[in-house]
Amino acid sequence: MKNSNHSFIRSINYNVFILGFLFLVTSCNNSPSKDETSKTETEEIVKVNNIYWNVKSILPDGKSVDVKAFDKEGKSFDIKAIQNSDQDSFLDVKAIADDGEELPVKLLLNDDQFAPVAAISNEGNTYDIKAITEEGEKLDIKGIRRFGNIVIMKAITKEGKYIGLQAISPDGKQNDIKGIKVNRGEREMTLKGVGIHAHVKAMHPAANEAEFKMFKKSEINKKRTYKTDFERIIWNIKAVTADGKNLDVKAFDAEGNTFDVKATQDSEQHSFMNIKAFVEGFELPVKIMQSSDEYSPVSAIGKNGTVYEIKAITTEGEKLDIKGISRSGNIVNVKAINENGEFYAVKAFAPDGKLNQVKGIKIFDREVEMKVKGQPVYAHLKAINQ
Repeated sequence: MKNSNHSFIRSINYNVFILGFLFLVTSCNNSPSKDETSKTETEEIVKVNNIYWNVKSILPDGKSVDVKAFDKEGKSFDIKAIQNSDQDSFLDVKAIADDGEELPVKLLLNDDQFAPVAAISNEGNTYDIKAITEEGEKLDIKGIRRFGNIVIMKAITKEGKYIGLQAISPDGKQNDIKGIKVNRGEREMTLKGVGIHAHVKAMHPAANEAEFKMFKKSEINKKRTYKTDFERIIWNIKAVTADGKNLDVKAFDAEGNTFDVKATQDSEQHSFMNIKAFVEGFELPVKIMQSSDEYSPVSAIGKNGTVYEIKAITTEGEKLDIKGISRSGNIVNVKAINENGEFYAVKAFAPDGKLNQVKGIKIFDREVEMKVKGQPVYAHLKAINQ
């Protein structure tokens, strides 16, 4: 236990850049210079101002229109994606109140075919989110289709046409606005007494999502899904050494028995996938655990709260810890650590060669995201497109 080095868990907030680990792999992109093996370095934390990305709806002719939140009296509030670290691949989307308070934006739980989008105040009041045309027409913004953990969001014209939503940075970068599901069911959580269907985030565009078929409303059931012949795809999880070797990643029980760890693609989208341990016929969630250690352990959690350690296995049979080693905003960098303290990237490989990064995902601005079978979870482990 290194109680003096708790900055990973306790000292990092959403208004700082993590610029340390000078040779460490970061999660900002897939470039080789940020995905090679490196020695552990001390974190350096530098306070910076937030970067606010404008949220816009993009019309078919390329024009952009504002997206605003409206209270019951019709007063409008800005909607922004907020970049508070060196990563821009997974950003919170907030409504900015008059006093500067940042209100969470969520897809709401309902029984309709399309899920409404709203900002939620501390009092539990909901502010409708609308796109505003040049003529002043307010267009509904809805979650219209769910593909696995992703909910596709669009502005909808009176003619029923779907219009894309994007977050645009001051220097011109663009992210897609998406709904994100962590839980399998329709209900994600309850926030201030309001039922939540999904969290709204600004994420890097994913090519396969742009190809999703836009079904007519009559073809969609009340759960915003449709019948599909999609056959599940299992991706392999590997730790990648400096010389390009791919090491198996396994879950271990207390007796040393090993179990497979895989990413599961359960829909057409593969930009945000669950990672599971396959244990005796059950698929167990894999999480980054809350810990007072210098680095946070990665574990699978059994139905009775049993913890299975996640390790990478060398060709000599050595077990390497896999840990959450640093945090950049909502992203937690996950690495295998060898006996010399060097870091190996952890990745998901599709059967056809596609590649995702394995990262921790923070949804909330709090140390413990949730508890699973009594076990405190710091972040959700996902295979994501970056």
